[in-house]
Amino acid sequence: MRRQVSLAILAIVSTIAVVDSVAPAVAGPIQDQYCLQGRRWGYPGNCQFSSYEQCMATASGTDAYCGINPMRAFAREPRPRPRVYRDRY
Repeated sequence: MRRQVSLAILAIVSTIAVVDSVAPAVAGPIQDQYCLQGRRWGYPGNCQFSSYEQCMATASGTDAYCGINPMRAFAREPRPRPRVYRDRY
């Protein structure tokens, strides 16, 4: 009896783990505008800078450089909402 309960719990936990891993990941918000990039940081790098000056100050004295966050550079722009014209009579 105890073994059956253990197997049932294992089956439930396994099912939850599989369903959780198959579900698509929710896209998080885009970080900030600029990324610190270089050999140490890789690509896209450390993307926590909201201004180019902040990024360059952090890169100062290292072999790193700053670039635009690729998540922002290649993000789709929202489509403009169509105008609805109504009669004003």
